[in-house]
Amino acid sequence: MKAAVFHGPGDVRIESVPEPGPPGPGDLLIRVSTAALCGTDSAEWAHGPLLARPPVVLGHEFTGEVVAAGPEVSGFTAGTRVVSGAGISCGGCAWCAAGRTNLCATYQTLGLHRDGGLAEFVLSPAAICRTVPDTLDDVGAAMAQPLAVALHAARRGQVGQGRSCVVIGAGGIGSFVIAAAAALGAEPLVAVDIDDGRLATATVLGATSTVHSGRQDALTSVRDVVGGDGAQVVIEASGAPASPAAALSMVRRGGDVVIVGLQAGPLPVDLFSVAVREIGLHGTLAHVCGQDLDQAVGVLAGTRLAKTVLGDVIGLRDLVESGLRPLADRNARGKIVVDVRGSV
Repeated sequence: MKAAVFHGPGDVRIESVPEPGPPGPGDLLIRVSTAALCGTDSAEWAHGPLLARPPVVLGHEFTGEVVAAGPEVSGFTAGTRVVSGAGISCGGCAWCAAGRTNLCATYQTLGLHRDGGLAEFVLSPAAICRTVPDTLDDVGAAMAQPLAVALHAARRGQVGQGRSCVVIGAGGIGSFVIAAAAALGAEPLVAVDIDDGRLATATVLGATSTVHSGRQDALTSVRDVVGGDGAQVVIEASGAPASPAAALSMVRRGGDVVIVGLQAGPLPVDLFSVAVREIGLHGTLAHVCGQDLDQAVGVLAGTRLAKTVLGDVIGLRDLVESGLRPLADRNARGKIVVDVRGSV
């Protein structure tokens, strides 16, 4: 079968590899239809291996059709359209027992530690797969995993009905975070970015106000919307070095700050302010499949989110030049989806 195999920095090859064997206990063999790309994929290609263990087939945001189910699997007959989560957890460690499966002691990620979905076929545990409704097409379904990540991040900050929320960065993951916060009832919901196009998209996704931080004083503008005490939740989704400090300045006493955007190196943080203002400072990793993936599928099926954030749909052979390179160069416009089935 054809697959996108990551071998090392700058080295992703579309090549023929053996098809997966029959699914084992608890697994599904899936014929992949579409797979979306994210910053992790491009970072591995440009600078890795960071998390990946090459050689490995990339792809952790994908959807497809069940070909066969292994022993101990029920509810997934051949032909069922499914979307897969990315993380594989053991189910028995202390973190899994507490429901924090994304922190599992032996956590592995499809497309990084095991072969992923940028291939004609992939094996995935049935426990992290969900049925795709007829109202959601394959391009949209491929976005369920990143939306699940965004929902998890929003929950880490206790985003909820009527809580004011600011999202810094309305690009790749930030657009999904804005949609997630809107779905969870954030009000007002402010998007901060330096790009007019991304801010326009943020409005479509549910932001009630936008701030262009290149032309406006972001702190003053945010406080004009949420009140002088600051927002109850601020989610940093840009990865810009100055943004974590900006997030702390925008949050009110007793509020929550969530760091989604990954930094290239350590940054100074005003822990005195965090302590005396009793700020909840949260990290976030991946998603909890049992909590986040179902809702992500429902949101995508019931809204125009997928069509709003969609950029280019490309073929597998164009993965590097039309997918990974634009993402790495930060000039991709919208979510890039690979039409895997249409490429082979």
